[in-house]
Parts: sequence; structure tokens; C-alpha cells
Amino acid sequence: MASSPSSPNAAFRQLRGGLSPREFAAAVRRAAREIGEQVSCDARYIGRVESGEIRCPNYAYERVFRHMFPGYSLGDLGFEPREAVRGRRGASSASSAPLTYQTYQSYQTDDTTHEESDVLRRAFMTGGPAAAVATTLALGAPTLAQAPPAHRVGRTEVRAVEEAVRTIRLHDDRYGADGLYQQAGQSLRTAYRLLDEGSYSQSVADDLQAGAGELAISVGWLAHDSGRFADARSYYAEALATARMAGDPALEAHAFCNAAFLARDAGRPREAVRAAQAAQQAARRLGSPRLLSLLALREAGGRAGLGDRTGCERALIRAQSLFGRGATDADPEWMSFFGEAELAGLEAQSWAALGDHRRAAEQARRAVGLQDPHFARNTALYGAELTGDLAAAGRPDEAAAAGSRVLDLLGSRVHSTRIRSMLDGAARAMRPYRREAGVADFLRRGQW
Repeated sequence: MASSPSSPNAAFRQLRGGLSPREFAAAVRRAAREIGEQVSCDARYIGRVESGEIRCPNYAYERVFRHMFPGYSLGDLGFEPREAVRGRRGASSASSAPLTYQTYQSYQTDDTTHEESDVLRRAFMTGGPAAAVATTLALGAPTLAQAPPAHRVGRTEVRAVEEAVRTIRLHDDRYGADGLYQQAGQSLRTAYRLLDEGSYSQSVADDLQAGAGELAISVGWLAHDSGRFADARSYYAEALATARMAGDPALEAHAFCNAAFLARDAGRPREAVRAAQAAQQAARRLGSPRLLSLLALREAGGRAGLGDRTGCERALIRAQSLFGRGATDADPEWMSFFGEAELAGLEAQSWAALGDHRRAAEQARRAVGLQDPHFARNTALYGAELTGDLAAAGRPDEAAAAGSRVLDLLGSRVHSTRIRSMLDGAARAMRPYRREAGVADFLRRGQW
């Protein structure tokens, strides 16, 4: 029989047997790897389950526990039914039991570390907002810290969450992530507090969950682009948890899409392929060829990292074919960045990973030419890719010229750790040519 919210989970404690909480947590992590799941289980998590604090595990943990104890239901494991804990409630309900930080943090994909540090979390969430975007990122909603627990959440708050997402994307497209990372976290915290402590109708709950999930992806991307890969993984996992609990395939596809991109950048190409394939599975129901095109490019990037030239080429051909079907009303709003320039830029990255720097440079040059210069961040990104491809292809003078144009954008208009690290790699390849005037000037300007 399932435990009550305040009583210990005796059934789960009995299943642990003579193992210590730490030993049992290690067994959970091993079982997760056996079935391809990744959970951040530690002794603290086991203690929270056994105390009854966790009344129902998230889906990843449920799959792991069922693998460990075949034939056991959630009730047999001492948990309450999911619908009783996080399920849907009527419009008059004070809460729809939304995802909380304590439940969604266990979706982190790093299974070798403890759950995210509370100190780091607080430091991230309380960073000072920049004046240019502070008003929007604060969501424009009443501050729940000063509001009664039954604060009514409506369409005004939903629109504020959605507008925060749009503002982050707009400023990131133009200027890069570094200047936004801290203040964007405040908007995410407020969105989840709206879910956790507010009172709302079911239609508002659905839209608020979708908005919070998209916001988690946006914050994750800011972390990704500013070189904070561990934070990015955590926030993408939050979005995925929200998507699965809400039954939202569009949000799930987006979360997996970004997770695939991150895995590729972090040197985990096999994980990138799996995440891209999961994203494609979720996206097939959405009717957007352009989305499927982008996801095929994510798969191509992973396969290139594996050295799978044939698989990469097939994915690239599929991406081009799907892109050629044109835009539709079903294309997600967040895909506004995905045009011909991004298609060429991502193809360049795949060729570069395969070691074909000539083809990579051709596509990167095409991406620079196609990009609207108004979006300085992407112009710099494609220029940095071109710089690296030309340097690797043994064309240092051209590489220095391309890199100098990127330096013109960095600092004054664009702030992106990712772009700077790409130039760092190009500069290392150009050092043997540092006696050439153009190369010397480029290395001097970048202080390499």
C-alpha cells in the first residue's frame, strides 16, 4: 500500500535491505545505465524517498525502479499514484501539483555527481538584472514572495512568461548569451513559483507549464553558449521533465533538440545522436518539416563526431530535403533562427567534424553571406566557424581576415564564450604562421 505524504515509505526501505543509502544509490545508478537512463541518485535522494518526502518518482526513476524490481507497481514500491500527486485537477482547484525544483532536479543527466549545489543555484537565481531587459525578465507579474499562497494566476502571467522567453531569444540572437545568463535565471525562478504556489485553471496550467519549459530551455541555452555545460544539462533536463509530465511533444522535441546540440559540443557524440533521434520521434506528430530538418542536422552533427561519414551524409541529405518543403504554420516559434544561413552553418560544422575542411569552409562562407547582419551574434558565429575551417585547411591569410571581422563584433556588440572559444581554436592552428603580417595582426588583436 502506498505511503501517505507524511509517513515513511516502509516498503521502499524494506527493498533496500542491508545496503546503506549510499550503496543503494550506486545500485540505482548502475541499473539506470543498464537501460540507457541517466539519473543523479545519491544517498540524499534515497533518504527523501524513504522519509515519504518524495511521494511519487519522476518517470526516469520509475523506469529504473521497475527495472530493478520486475513486476512491482508504484504502489508495491510504496509510492502514491502519479495522478494523485501530479495529476490534473479541476478548474476550481487551488493547484495542479506542478513540477517543483525538488522533483525536477533529479532529471539531471550527469549520473556521477550529486544533485545541483544549492549554493550555485542561489547564486544563479539571484544575479542582478541588466537594465535593458530587467523589466521583461521580471515577468511583470505580482511577486509571489509577497503574495498570499492562493494567488490567482491568469493570462497576464502566462503572457509575461512567454514574453520573457521572446526577449531572451531576441537579445541572444543579437548580442550573445554572456550578458543575459544571470538575470534570465530570475525569470525562470518566478515562473516555477507561479506553478508551485499559484491557483489557476487547467488551461492556464497547460500554457504556464509550456511557457516555463520553454523558459528553462532558454536559460539552458544561455548556459550552453556561455560555456557552462553542466548548468545547461540541468536546465534542459528540467524542460524535458516538464514536457513529459505535461504530455507536450513540442516541448519534448525542443528539449531533446538542445540536449543533442549540447552533447555534441561537450564531446558526447553518441548521446547527441540518441537525443536527436528522440527529438525526431517526438516531432513526427507536429507536422513541421523545418523542425524535422533541424533535428536531422542535430543527428548529422552527432554522427560526424562519431566519424560516421555515411550516416552523417544521409542525415544531411534528409535535412536538406525536409528544409526544401518550406515553412508551415506548424513551425515552432522558437525556430525563427533556422533559415538558410543556419542550415549552411550546421552543415559546415558537420563537415569540419569529419575533417573535410574545404567543404566546411564553403558552407561556412555561404552561411556568413546569407546571414542578416542585423543579428550580429550569428554573423560572428558563422564567421568564427569560417575562421577555424580556413585555418584547418591551411589558408592562414584568409582565416586571419575572417577572424578579424569576428573580433570587430566581439566585445562591442557580441558577448559569447562559445564564439570566443571557437576563435581560440582557430588561433592555435594559425600560430605556425604568426610571422605573416595578417596572421600576426589577428593574433595580436585577440591577445593570443
